[in-house]
Amino acid sequence: MITYDTVSEAVNGLKSRGYTIDFNLDKDCISCHRSGLSLKPSDFEITEVYRFEGASDPADEAVVYAIESKNGEKGVLVNGFGVSADETDSALIDKLNVRR
Repeated sequence: MITYDTVSEAVNGLKSRGYTIDFNLDKDCISCHRSGLSLKPSDFEITEVYRFEGASDPADEAVVYAIESKNGEKGVLVNGFGVSADETDSALIDKLNVRR
């Protein structure tokens, strides 16, 4: 299993392994604003998860998700948790499937 020390290491490592799309959470979908790609949560699986806790600042808490669509698009989604979490974001993440 691969481990990363920082969010930027995780994002760069995943990008080097083909997860090149920068996904964002929208109200009811995941999208890439650059390409206009917009997909419902049921169209994706989370293939890897990396959680980072801020040692000195709770606002530094984040989760990095490696996401793959049913059509083969691969990308990264970064979401805050703890004090920086958004209830809408967490609800959408809960709808995604984790590959086992």
